[in-house]
Amino acid sequence: MRVLNKYDGAPAELMIALHAWRSAESIRRFRELFADRPLIVALSGTDINEYLERDPAATLRSLGYADRLVALQELACRRVPRRFRAKLRVLHQSAPALQAAPQSVRGFDVAVIGHLREVKDPMRAALAARSLPRSSRIRIVHLGAAETPSWAARADAEMRRNPRYVWRGERSRAEVRRLLGRARAMVLSSLSEGGANVISEAVAAGVPVLASRIDGSVGLLGRDYPGYFPVRGTSALARLLHRIETEPPFLARLRHATERRKRLFRPEREKAAWRKLIGEITQHVPVRTAQAATRRRARP
Repeated sequence: MRVLNKYDGAPAELMIALHAWRSAESIRRFRELFADRPLIVALSGTDINEYLERDPAATLRSLGYADRLVALQELACRRVPRRFRAKLRVLHQSAPALQAAPQSVRGFDVAVIGHLREVKDPMRAALAARSLPRSSRIRIVHLGAAETPSWAARADAEMRRNPRYVWRGERSRAEVRRLLGRARAMVLSSLSEGGANVISEAVAAGVPVLASRIDGSVGLLGRDYPGYFPVRGTSALARLLHRIETEPPFLARLRHATERRKRLFRPEREKAAWRKLIGEITQHVPVRTAQAATRRRARP
């Protein structure tokens, strides 16, 4: 197996391309060189939510070349054109289980894990926390790099204004897992997602998620999950934060709903799904080889 940023034209029995748009040239080159070999294209959130409209020619060409498409959540089919849906398979990103750490009896930490950029709506939890009652022990702990200096300045300003918000910048995966291990909940306030791996991490850790109601999160947590709030819904998120702190039955309900989804994100399940997909696609190679040979003989 070789991992490349850009396909170099070397022979390969199978290509798995990550991102239909970003890998469009590599996908095109592989298909033109090896019309009879299997090609899997994994769709990113930007493919589904952005590039199908921004650059449909390149993105749709990649979808057409692919023998199978991989999406990370169950509602991705809504965005994939109908003519390609028979190729689509959902493979959930896994995360290893995490042992919960002792939680503070004085504080109530809620994690936000994600870079500071517009699509993540990263300050929403901080804004919601401003309106919590004085008696609240909630603290929003945010890990993630600032995309621009202006985002860093905004996070710094929020910390000065809002004692319930702490931004710690970009941290290692080990530190992210340590935060999840002791957090009471996690907030994912994104405007769009393709299927955020941080949800897999939180569910594997048994941490309830408060998520904006977008397809990328509903497709992972389920339509009946009780922890959604509207996109940019500051007041609704504040109410959910207050409930998880003051209503133990509601927090228990969220934990139970999270526990029901945990099986989807087990590493052995993801490995088995990839083995099944590769086995499925390689079974079609003889048929496709014959078709390719027929096309070659038909050329003048």
